[in-house]
Amino acid sequence: MKHDRAEPVIGGAQSVDRALSLLGLIGRHSAQGLTLTALVGQSGLNKATVRRLLLALMRAGLVEQAPDSRAYHLGSEAYLLGLMAQGRHGLLSLAMDSLQQLARSTGDAAFLSVRRGVYAVCLHREDGTHPIRTYALMPGGHHPLGVGAGSLAMLAALPDAEVDAVIAATADELRENYPRLGGEGLRAHVTRTRAQGYALNPGLIFEDSWGLGVALHGPDSRLVGALSLAAIESRMREPRRSEMLHALRAQARQIEQRLAQGHTDHA
Repeated sequence: MKHDRAEPVIGGAQSVDRALSLLGLIGRHSAQGLTLTALVGQSGLNKATVRRLLLALMRAGLVEQAPDSRAYHLGSEAYLLGLMAQGRHGLLSLAMDSLQQLARSTGDAAFLSVRRGVYAVCLHREDGTHPIRTYALMPGGHHPLGVGAGSLAMLAALPDAEVDAVIAATADELRENYPRLGGEGLRAHVTRTRAQGYALNPGLIFEDSWGLGVALHGPDSRLVGALSLAAIESRMREPRRSEMLHALRAQARQIEQRLAQGHTDHA
C-alpha cells in the first residue's frame, strides 16, 4: 500500500523532469526553434509524450510555437523568468542597494524596470515606510512602453524611429486601456520628458498614483532600464517632488557607475 501511494508522486516528478528537459532543449535552440520531430529525436521520448508535455509548457507560457515553421521557441513567461533571475547576478543585484536607499529616504515605493520589446517589465518593487501606498505596479507587471514613469523614461530614451514603432505597435492597447495616453498624448509626454530630463506621471494611469522616473544607461550608452518612484499625489507636490527627483537621479548615477565598474572588471 505504501508503494502504491508513492507511485503518483514519482510519476509526477518524472513528468516535471521530462518537461524541464524539453524546455532546456528548446532554450538552447530558441533562436531557430526545434520542430516536434527534432524534439522527439533529441529527447528520446515518444511523440505522444513530447506533444503532451509541450502543450503543458505552452499553457504556462514557457513555450510557444511559430505559426509558419511550426517550430517551438521559448515563450514570454520564460523570458520574464529570465529577467527576474537577474536579481542574483545582473542589473537588479547592482541596483538593489539604491532601491532600498530610495525607499528608506523617501518612505515611498522604488522600482526597477526593464524594456521587453514594446513593453516595460517591473523587476523589483521596494516599499517604503509610509502607510499609504500606491499599488499600480508590482514585480512582473508589464505595460506598454510609455505607461508609467519608469516606462515613459525608457521610451523617451529611444531614437525617434523606435518611439514611433512602439507607439504604432501598442496603439490599440493604449486607446483601449490608457485613453489619456493614446495617440499624440504619449508623443507629447515623450517630448516633455526629453526636455526636462526625467519622466513624470501625474496620475495618468490611476488618479492618485504619481510617479517619477529616469532612464538607466550602460557604459556604452545603451538603455538598460529605468529607476522610478511612486507615491500618492499629496506626497509629490513641490518642493518634495524636487527632493525626490534629486535622490532618484543620485541613485541612478550610482547604478550606472556600478554598471561601468562591472564592465571594466570583465574587460
